[in-house]
Amino acid sequence: MIQSSNSHLHVAVLSHPGMTGKNNEDRYAVSSFTISENDLRPSVFAVVADGIGGHRAGEVAAELAVNYISQGVAESNTKKPLKILQQAIEDANQAISAHSSKSDEQKGMGSTCACVWVLDNKLYTAHVGDSRIYLMRDGKIRQLTKDHTWVMDAIDKGIITREQARDHPNAHVIRRYLGAVELPKVDFRMWLTGAEKSDAEAKNNQGLVLKPDDNLLLCSDGLADLVWEDEILNIVQTQKTLKVAADKLVALANERGGHDNITVVLLGMPAEGWIDHANEKKSGWLQWLFPR
Repeated sequence: MIQSSNSHLHVAVLSHPGMTGKNNEDRYAVSSFTISENDLRPSVFAVVADGIGGHRAGEVAAELAVNYISQGVAESNTKKPLKILQQAIEDANQAISAHSSKSDEQKGMGSTCACVWVLDNKLYTAHVGDSRIYLMRDGKIRQLTKDHTWVMDAIDKGIITREQARDHPNAHVIRRYLGAVELPKVDFRMWLTGAEKSDAEAKNNQGLVLKPDDNLLLCSDGLADLVWEDEILNIVQTQKTLKVAADKLVALANERGGHDNITVVLLGMPAEGWIDHANEKKSGWLQWLFPR
């Protein structure tokens, strides 16, 4: 792909360390492209990673995740989006594992990842861990991803309810993350309607055609733990811009304790549909965004 300074989507991002004084171990990036010299359709890729590990190892793992995944997508030809995402995430996993094995302080470090790739007006997602992706459409919000956590497995098996999961002592026990000894399975299931009867049906939702005014949210669990879906939807729908919405989402999580790092990436389809930059050829990153 060809890097572009223009985005055909509205973009707003914000990351905050939270209120506990811990380092910000979240990392994120948003980048914009055209597909090729002969195919000027636009593309936007976004990724959020939440690091795991002490001695600043979590932020190292998250940064490796963001860098390797973003680079893998940027250097691709876009022809097989899911295979490209899988290879990029597996490369990130290998890089994190390699760094972890070289340092006692970084041993056992890991990271989640949540990826959104919008090719023209088609949506592709991938994730590992408990960072989430939401779609807001027609006045409703849908969590497209399913957390790879102990409590999510327990909910699926009917052991606990979603209400019980919120305060469960195992709420943050992650089943799948980058940097694990065993290569984690990349999750391509997209739970669009809630009526999907199988993993295959959920995966078949990949390539979803986005509509004007659709909004996408990628976030770390620092937001999802403290701000509920109806509140997310209300804030995004009622604010004048996605930037103001991002500010309010992070502020609300902090008002409720801000017990973890909070990262928000909002992507919005313009009301008139995507902006055609087919006649513009510019180079350079749209944004490489990391918390300071």
